[in-house]
Amino acid sequence: MKVSRIVIKNLFGITEQELDSRSVELIGENGTGKTSVIDAIKYALTNKSDRDYIVRNGETEGEIIIETDTGLSINRKSRTTQTDYKSVKQNGNIVPSPEAFLRDIITPLQLQPMEFMRMGKKEQNATILNMIDFPWNMETIREWFGEIPADVNYEQNILAVLNDIQAENGTYFQSRQDVNRDIRAKKSVVEDIKKALPVDYDGSQWENVNVGELYTHIEKIRKSNEQIEKAKRLKDGYENKLRAIEADRDIALSALNSEMAAKERNIETQLATLKEQINSLEKEKSGLSSVRADREKVIQSEYRENVAKHEATVMSYSDFADMEPQPVDALLKKAEETEKMKSHINEWRRMLSLQKDIEELTKKSASYTEKIEKARNLPGEILEKATIPIEGLSVKDGIPLINGLPVSNLSEGEKLDLCIDVAIQNPAGLQIILIDGVEKLSTEMRERLYSKCKEKGLQFISTRTTDSKELTVIEL
Repeated sequence: MKVSRIVIKNLFGITEQELDSRSVELIGENGTGKTSVIDAIKYALTNKSDRDYIVRNGETEGEIIIETDTGLSINRKSRTTQTDYKSVKQNGNIVPSPEAFLRDIITPLQLQPMEFMRMGKKEQNATILNMIDFPWNMETIREWFGEIPADVNYEQNILAVLNDIQAENGTYFQSRQDVNRDIRAKKSVVEDIKKALPVDYDGSQWENVNVGELYTHIEKIRKSNEQIEKAKRLKDGYENKLRAIEADRDIALSALNSEMAAKERNIETQLATLKEQINSLEKEKSGLSSVRADREKVIQSEYRENVAKHEATVMSYSDFADMEPQPVDALLKKAEETEKMKSHINEWRRMLSLQKDIEELTKKSASYTEKIEKARNLPGEILEKATIPIEGLSVKDGIPLINGLPVSNLSEGEKLDLCIDVAIQNPAGLQIILIDGVEKLSTEMRERLYSKCKEKGLQFISTRTTDSKELTVIEL
């Protein structure tokens, strides 16, 4: 779309000026109205002006008309006594949402292309990246990453967004660092636990072992051994005990005989001296045998009772008498080892829990790495599919490169060429460039700028301050 006619009346310092589709250079002294022409066209296309007064001094209305070879007509009037007027028509039909329509056919840099040269490196890079035509929205981001990554400015172009996502200060990178730091810390704890545990320790082997039951078993064996020892002692001492019981009987009988003999002697003595008591004493004497028999029965009874008790005791241990005591040293060692092994169970469980955590964190870290790599690889995929308006443009680590070089490394001539490429971002838009103050460029650079515009088929209107007293229009 090219401009075919421009008419300016009573705007800024201009009384009347008309231009056609030709590229021109406006020359003259300061105050001759060169910049007013540029500002009037900007006003028509943006409805904005940096000047406090738009209508020419002494007039009540200023007007600018711009017509194109596609039937577009823009008519804007600024009035001092009534509301401003604007009309945007396409082939005689009113264009709906005219301001939005105008924003779509013109870029800010078309109205001030040299501003790109004065931008900082970050602004220049962002401007170039914004030129890459690749349709995307937040759903696209969600499809790529399964979520909307936090702490990213989504008002940027897609390549800058992806660069922020994969950047070292980005959420994924920082989160991965935090996860990896946690993994290292947990692995360190696991190694410390492993060092403290016995070699090849498997807690599941000891977890369900009941040490109490083991000690109970040992105690039963001990008691059994005591029974066996006691039985053996009883068996070995049986004859001795029996002889002792018999000796007790013989002693008792001997004592009885001695006692009876003494009584008999005493009686005989008494008989000798006490004849008168003979009858009674003889009677008593005749009864001694009966008394002795009764006492003897008692002694024999006690003997049999003691023998029976002794034999009963021996019999109660008869099952143990022929048994051998069981050793408990090995069981005691096993119980002590088991108790020692069970003391490590809690640390073993903690180690297993940490190892599970490490496994989950490793998966999480791998997921972050996958997303970071995704954000790093997507620009290449995008550049293969996207419409790239600048020849030789590539992107590395979110930085646009022109023929492999960042903008800051380009020569002044290369930057000037890039400036025009950047200004015309929309080939279907209005093909015009406004360049104010080309006297700041060297003659060589100015000629290069004009040549570049002609090469691109662009109409340009530039201003150059000279010593001319009148505003002069030079066709180029």
